[in-house]
Amino acid sequence: MRNPRAAISASLAAVVAACAVEAAWAQDGGYASDAVRRGRALAVANCSRCHAVGTAGRSPNLKAPPFRTLSERFPIDALEETFIGTIDTGHPGMPVFQAEQRMIDDIIAYIASVME
Repeated sequence: MRNPRAAISASLAAVVAACAVEAAWAQDGGYASDAVRRGRALAVANCSRCHAVGTAGRSPNLKAPPFRTLSERFPIDALEETFIGTIDTGHPGMPVFQAEQRMIDDIIAYIASVME
């Protein structure tokens, strides 16, 4: 190889690029970014009256946990089942919310993207 520094630089650039892609994938839990965007829109429209749906701030209803802290109560792999049970039946202080499976998947993708 003629220029070892160039080869090392190229290799390092490839590793950094791969790490950046992996970090972006991990940041949204591996969910498609379109699903995260749709989920965010649904969360803002339907959940933000009570829950803090972003990565910071308090919930307007202090009894409603911020989305980013839901992992303290539910592992992400159990969140969908819990979420479906909660929105289909509601509970005191939380209205019933009818959602198709894709909407649920999108909201779960968004919640996963903001969890601490």
